[in-house]
Amino acid sequence: MPLAKDRNTLRRDGVQFSDPVAADTLIFAGALVCLDASGNAVPGATSTTLKARGVAQEQVDNTGGAAGDLSVESRRGVFQFANSTSTDQITRADIGSECYIVDDQTVAKTSATNTRSVAGVIRDVDSNGVWVEI
Repeated sequence: MPLAKDRNTLRRDGVQFSDPVAADTLIFAGALVCLDASGNAVPGATSTTLKARGVAQEQVDNTGGAAGDLSVESRRGVFQFANSTSTDQITRADIGSECYIVDDQTVAKTSATNTRSVAGVIRDVDSNGVWVEI
């Protein structure tokens, strides 16, 4: 049904999130945070079922806790991560392409034969790492 009067429509900026942390999970500040198949926050890892969410703004230690006992604040944007090595090393020629999650601080050029989830889009590469838009 269409509006018949003014409405206070709630808004989010779409860059900051608070998600329940998976059971028995430790997430370090600055880690790449992903959502697992249940929608719980976990650190980035080699997996085909994770969805990149952002970078942890704090350390959250839910070791020994149940899923959702604690929440983690994460932020979307463009962040610098460690570059993979060898044939998976990202170069400037890869800018604009997707990259893949190796762990909570490293990204790679390939999915390693469909064993890694997408981290985001490569926005820049320099001597310190890979700038990824999540």
